[in-house]
Amino acid sequence: MVGLLLPPSVGGALTNYALMLMGRVPVNLNYTSSNEVTASCARQCEIDTVITSKAFLERFPGMDVPGRTVLLEDALSVPRVMEKLASLVLAWLLPAGLLKRALGATQVKQSVDPSATATKNATVKMDSMDQLATVIFSSGSTGDPKGVMLTHYNVMSNIGQVSQVFMLGGRDRVLGILPFFHSFGFTAGLWLPAVQGVGVVFHPNPLDAQVIGGLVQKYKVTFLIATPTFLQGYMRRCTPENFGSLQYVLVGAEKLQERVALAFEDRFGIRPLEGYGCTECSPVVTVNGRDFRAPGFHQVAARRGKIGHPLPGVCVKVVDIETGLPVAPGTQGMLLVKGPNVMRGYLGKPDKSAEVLRDGWYTTGDIATMEEDGFLTITDRLSRFSKIGGEMVPHIRIEEKLQELSESPEQVFAVTSVADEKKGERILVVHTLADDVLGKTLEKFAQSDLPALWKPKASQFLRVNTIPFLGTGKVDLRGVKSLAASRAVPA
Repeated sequence: MVGLLLPPSVGGALTNYALMLMGRVPVNLNYTSSNEVTASCARQCEIDTVITSKAFLERFPGMDVPGRTVLLEDALSVPRVMEKLASLVLAWLLPAGLLKRALGATQVKQSVDPSATATKNATVKMDSMDQLATVIFSSGSTGDPKGVMLTHYNVMSNIGQVSQVFMLGGRDRVLGILPFFHSFGFTAGLWLPAVQGVGVVFHPNPLDAQVIGGLVQKYKVTFLIATPTFLQGYMRRCTPENFGSLQYVLVGAEKLQERVALAFEDRFGIRPLEGYGCTECSPVVTVNGRDFRAPGFHQVAARRGKIGHPLPGVCVKVVDIETGLPVAPGTQGMLLVKGPNVMRGYLGKPDKSAEVLRDGWYTTGDIATMEEDGFLTITDRLSRFSKIGGEMVPHIRIEEKLQELSESPEQVFAVTSVADEKKGERILVVHTLADDVLGKTLEKFAQSDLPALWKPKASQFLRVNTIPFLGTGKVDLRGVKSLAASRAVPA
């Protein structure tokens, strides 16, 4: 395995491609996490070489690079002019088979990491498609990052599944702004364009809204992959003309609030399509798409507030959390996923792998409902419940109600909890609103139809300058909890 500390860019993409073609396993390290977390990820993968660049390190002066450092600027200075010309001629004139021979490429055969198998110290020979392609560490929004082992088969399957829904062609252009250490960025931003022959425009900072608007307009980008958090910035700083070429806006990584979807559609004339996925599924599981219309036919492919239908080849079921038995349509339960895109397991953690992988089914940890027509809705995450007085209280439901009542298109609330001697746990809410706006929101909140147990007191609302976010665009739930706990007052 070879570590990479590079943003979504041409250089970052070419380095990933080169390592993969050389039979190496690229591991894109999260450069927005702490040095301790980065070092832990490198140790788990036994990485001794990390590829980065001088320009990148200048942007992150406090970063400690684990292992031996290889700088792209130094590597690019080695090839001579004639070597570059020879490479260009070979690439343009030789068929793929002859090009492989000319470069000395051979099909890689290697043993699988023993930790990926059920039997300790076992080794299994895999063909090239089922070999390890990368390790992507979970975001760690609620716990310590785990290394998700994705095979070539996993990633290629997910690309094929997504491509059957959106049918991108040679004239399409994808905007690659999600970092490659994020599974959505790795599969959809890095590898889907290369595999499908689709153009891609990279930019290293997804928050750089004005530059991104200019890139979309200049290169006629048709497919924007982002998160709801990033869309909020684009609504403020991009013009409708910037996004005139877009045919699809696909968002994931966090719930797409209806207020954000409507505001984006009102400004740019195109409605974002919400998808759902997880790193362990390479990552896309479900998407909303375009309706099919023909004389005498209308097949609905998107519905507001839903995460869509499962991709082709993906099986899902919603089961009772306690019994594991399937529940009736419209009933909440645990979402399970099965398909060729489901990971091999967690690196070096066979016990953790066994907890979530059973008979080929991956336990997502998300609470969902499925309608009779197959549309799915994520209602909460199991880890985002608090047990208060013996009752399970969902954080997301409280968050959504507060956001709705505030009438803010941006994320201004984040709900968490701390231990409480009397009731077990206590709800805390961090927010960024001014006192007068918060007061009006709380008045409406007190009159809302939520159960009284779900309504924290005004003293449990803590004002902060900004809500912490991860580099992937998700709310940093661990950071929110730590921030709230440090400022909590007695109930």
